[in-house]
Amino acid sequence: MQILDGKHVSEAIKAQLAASVAELKAAGKKVPHLAAILVGNNPASETYVASKVKSCAACGFNSTLLRFDEQISEKHLLDQIILLNENPDIDGILVQLPLPKHISEELVINTIDPSKDVDGFHPMNVGKMVSGLPTFIPATPYGIMLMLEHYNVPTKGKHAVVIGRSHIVGTPVSILLSRNTNPGNCTVTLTHSHTHNLADICRQADIIVAAIGKPNFVTADMVKEGAVIVDVGINRIEDASKKSGFRLVGDVKFDEVAPKASYITPVPGGVGPMTIAALLKNTYQACIGQKGSQN
Repeated sequence: MQILDGKHVSEAIKAQLAASVAELKAAGKKVPHLAAILVGNNPASETYVASKVKSCAACGFNSTLLRFDEQISEKHLLDQIILLNENPDIDGILVQLPLPKHISEELVINTIDPSKDVDGFHPMNVGKMVSGLPTFIPATPYGIMLMLEHYNVPTKGKHAVVIGRSHIVGTPVSILLSRNTNPGNCTVTLTHSHTHNLADICRQADIIVAAIGKPNFVTADMVKEGAVIVDVGINRIEDASKKSGFRLVGDVKFDEVAPKASYITPVPGGVGPMTIAALLKNTYQACIGQKGSQN
């Protein structure tokens, strides 16, 4: 069993980006600039955004964090996004989700200029991804593919089972794994909460991507020997032994499943760091005028 160490891979990617940005600076060229919007004070969102801003600094990127009260009107938020669209110094825009209930996430995403949509959520970028055209791929699926590539995990001809059909992770990663690329060329089964005989389907899988948002959902009896396990879940569960009163676990029961796996991602330290690394790669590509990645 080998750990798919997202922290290690993300640091390698950030080091490559830092070197590339140093070259841009030395040549007197523009460096990447990411604008992040945070609405309200959700603790998890605060942590995610702070990590993204810190990572920008580590790579030599410029970053701007725009914070707004939870009561901000939808119109005012959209107006702020339009200003960022029109600002030539801003290369990438991300709006940290979730948003307050009175704001339409769909409308917010649709307002972001597709050429600055480094989260890869705009319908135009999603459509290009489905068509196999160069575009910005959603950061978590992109990060998963980068990790599989780094560790040379065999995917060609394998049966991949994706648990969860969200537009952020499950559906895009199912498309990427099925593409005629490396990594890719999988036969993919996309499952969800209404799938019958889910455990039986998982036992057929060479690769399982767990993105259902339920702690310890995938257990050892659902996994065949030698399977590759990618755990996207980040769930807080109570733990009185921790100072915070909780600990983070994935969608996979790690201690049970790891002995049966050929490769497995830990939580934390697996997919999470790769999401940020992929976001930074998208922002760099936006800066230098590329239209995103084909993988």
